[in-house]
Amino acid sequence: MTTARLPTVAVDVVIFTIDEDELKTLLVQVKKGPFAGRWAFPGGLVPSGESLDTTARRELREKTGIHDVYLEQLYTFGEPNRDPSAHVVSVAYFALVSRPVRLPADDPKYARVEWRPVRKLPRLAYGHNALAEYALTRLQAKIGYSNIAYSLLPAEFSLAELQAVYEAILGRRLDRRNFRKRVLQLGLVRALSKQRRGPHRPAALYAFARRTPVLTE
Repeated sequence: MTTARLPTVAVDVVIFTIDEDELKTLLVQVKKGPFAGRWAFPGGLVPSGESLDTTARRELREKTGIHDVYLEQLYTFGEPNRDPSAHVVSVAYFALVSRPVRLPADDPKYARVEWRPVRKLPRLAYGHNALAEYALTRLQAKIGYSNIAYSLLPAEFSLAELQAVYEAILGRRLDRRNFRKRVLQLGLVRALSKQRRGPHRPAALYAFARRTPVLTE
């Protein structure tokens, strides 16, 4: 009598950032296996004794070098044919970083690591296009009732820069007056007593009232 092999558990992390007013995500090029040469989201198997969140944060730290960023569990993908070589149950996360960090030049696990526009992704390995769509939908919904956009901005910013982040996530233009009225009414940001001066009109600077997750509705 043979014993059926149990599925293994992995985490995959969709890392979002804003670069030149465009929403981008981190992709890795697989080196080995049935999807060698294809792109995917970074991730790895969950080792015995390590929690899902710890594995996700470790993968994020190893791929970007960034600590203490917004990280949220998304969904569990368990289709047995996602990986032809094994039955892997993937617990997906998304993370937000404020800038496209410098990536490692050499990685033993991946051939290349790149930031790619979210809306121009190639066909990804392991069924990760479904993961990309799910993560984007969650992010778009979440900025409507929370302050998590703080993770995509520096400590000080203009309202125009804040609006650009929302537009990059939603993929559409927003009415300037209505956007500013809404943000200020919700109390998401507070005005600072300084301006940013440059070649154009000085811009009033703001900061998030809190740089920890807060629900607004």
